Amino acid sequence: MGTEFIPNVKTLPVEHWLKNIARSANTKAHIRNLMHLLFNCAIRWELIGKNPVELVRQSTKRTRFPRVLTPEEFRKLLDELQEPYRTMALIAGCLGLRISEILGLRWGDVDWENLTVLIQRSVVGGAVYETKTEASRKPMPIDPQIAESLLRLQRRAAYVGPDDYIFAGSSGRPRWNGIMLTDHIKPAALRAGIGKIGWHTFRHTFSSLLHQAGTSLAAQKELLRHADIQTTMNIYTQAVSADKREAVQQVVKTLMNA
Repeated sequence: MGTEFIPNVKTLPVEHWLKNIARSANTKAHIRNLMHLLFNCAIRWELIGKNPVELVRQSTKRTRFPRVLTPEEFRKLLDELQEPYRTMALIAGCLGLRISEILGLRWGDVDWENLTVLIQRSVVGGAVYETKTEASRKPMPIDPQIAESLLRLQRRAAYVGPDDYIFAGSSGRPRWNGIMLTDHIKPAALRAGIGKIGWHTFRHTFSSLLHQAGTSLAAQKELLRHADIQTTMNIYTQAVSADKREAVQQVVKTLMNA
């Protein structure tokens, strides 16, 4: 790939190339979809007569199970992290937020009186995006331990206005997740003796603990803010807030208390 003219690209070589690149199945599927879009543009511009990616087969099935941390591993990791990365990991593990959502948090999103936080935006590559679905914008319950950690961070922060980012860098803008992962999270995980992890490891851990705690499927879906709620579950989409708060408190208790 990369050496052929557009009219010479064939289905089977593309499929073979995708199969052998060192990327996850999900990433490969994204690459295939992007190529399909580009070749459709080529058809529109009359450069080719058919799309060679149309028949390319690409499975999105996981090749391995996602990593899930034990409570002991999570606590060891926290012990190796300095602020603000410790609080970021705490929120990721105890609320299941994506790193893009954590980076998008502003102080004004936190309701200290009712102990909730609104997930209203995400930050990817320095660009700020609003959340796309109603499920993502629903308030998340905050456990008192998380609130205390945020308050300690706020007392030390340079940017504390309602519109300021909670995890702002020195410029006041959101930090870059890849740099934080490489320079802080992964080295801390190695020092803690828990091996290789990524930002999504925290979300998988949160999801696993919700399931182990016997949390209702409705509350799980709302806490994870999944958009693809099954039609058969539609009548349960408004899970009782008390159930969600109890579920989050159970996860925090499991992760934080030996």
